[in-house]
Amino acid sequence: MSSTPPAISTLGALRASGYTPRSIHKELRANLIDALQKGAPLFEGIIGYDETVIPEVQRAILAGHSMNLLGLRGQAKTRIARGMTTLLDEWVPVIEGAPLPEDPLHPITPQGRQIIEEQGDEAPVGWLHRDDRYVEKLATPDVSVADLIGDIDPIKAANEGLDYSDHRALHFGLIPRSHRCIFAINELPDLQPRIQVALFNILQEGDIQIRGFQMRLALDIQFVFTANPEDYTNRGAIITPLKDRIQSQILTHYPTSMEDAMAITDQEADVAPEQRQRVTVPGVVRRVLERIAFEARESEHIDERSGVSARLPISALEHLVAAGELRILRNGTEHTQARLTDLLAVIPAVNGKVELVYEGEQEGAAGVALSLIRKAIRREFPAVFPDPESIKKGKVEDPYQPIVAWFNRHEVALLKDQTDQAYRQALADVDGLKAVVDKYCPNVPKEERPAAMEFVLHGLAGFNEIGQSIVGSEITFGDLIGNLFEPSEEE
Repeated sequence: MSSTPPAISTLGALRASGYTPRSIHKELRANLIDALQKGAPLFEGIIGYDETVIPEVQRAILAGHSMNLLGLRGQAKTRIARGMTTLLDEWVPVIEGAPLPEDPLHPITPQGRQIIEEQGDEAPVGWLHRDDRYVEKLATPDVSVADLIGDIDPIKAANEGLDYSDHRALHFGLIPRSHRCIFAINELPDLQPRIQVALFNILQEGDIQIRGFQMRLALDIQFVFTANPEDYTNRGAIITPLKDRIQSQILTHYPTSMEDAMAITDQEADVAPEQRQRVTVPGVVRRVLERIAFEARESEHIDERSGVSARLPISALEHLVAAGELRILRNGTEHTQARLTDLLAVIPAVNGKVELVYEGEQEGAAGVALSLIRKAIRREFPAVFPDPESIKKGKVEDPYQPIVAWFNRHEVALLKDQTDQAYRQALADVDGLKAVVDKYCPNVPKEERPAAMEFVLHGLAGFNEIGQSIVGSEITFGDLIGNLFEPSEEE
């Protein structure tokens, strides 16, 4: 919390201060307008939505709407909901001792009204920070009406001699206790239909009904729901009457550009400062790693309806850096550059982040992950070096002939734990490899040249100009003819 709460502690002092109650929708609207007029940053950490999702969220807030953020997993839906708290007032007054966070000038429960009536201007006032005004619930099939709305507390009723119809015998659920707060339900379709029905009146009328006892509560809540597209899962769906009552449905999406995707991954990856100092990631390796997620979203082996979360490249980057750090520890050195060979280490990060279709299951998770890495390299290669397909058509000159000729008589083995010196020497031994990098990558820093040289080998193998075989943590490049008996990617 950035500041201390106001010193006002009684209802009389609050009135004297000139405080005026306002609904949470008006509060969000006013603070959004103020932020936009001042050019203040909004929804910090949300990348790639400036022209799409964020304006739609802003329009929903200006309209005072509840909203449903609809999109595949890993599209920052929950982060957007949590980011709305920055548009709340930093502190709001509440009645001390009331069962809900009620406005002292506008109590809504009988208990809250009783405190004000009995104590008048001496009624105690507390202050609630905006960070405490966000309530989140993950929807699961076992969520009950009692969890969300509330239930009669028989023990309390018996101990205090109360009738079940007495409001003091009620135990409020999450939603009433979210009065004057942002309330988010994640994965809304997972709520059973009968539980979704319980939300009707709260969204429309502000009513709650507990075991046949109706209680009017003027609940003031900003509802934010998140959901995956309904065709993704058979677990459930948002029932039509509830969908009709949610005023704005906003579609989210994955990053559309490589730059946005890389910015998200770099922001979210949990890489320790000492790891960043000891392991640097060359630009070409970094782009190939990010490309894996793009290829996964287009792969015929992966269920496109389930999506490929942004968590895939985040975990992959963490694995990549860890692979470099492990090499340092094993070789007793202080620093290393990440290599394309290290991408073999990111396969565990890919395996758990994709949902395979039948053909993918037949291929196997590891096989699909390896195929994605190869496709990512093949897709990125023509962006840096001449396209071998264009060379075959005679459109551009062939700078790779000396390299291919050298591999007709030699082979090169690259290992993940190979020392940096041995790695650089193995690449330097390949005729024509350095010349290609010097010609087409003149601005690449010297320390990243070996990664660019290795990229040429992977690219040529991806376009079937030279052979490649993978055994364990060793990648061997050699004569294409000699690799004809190696299993192909399709096989």
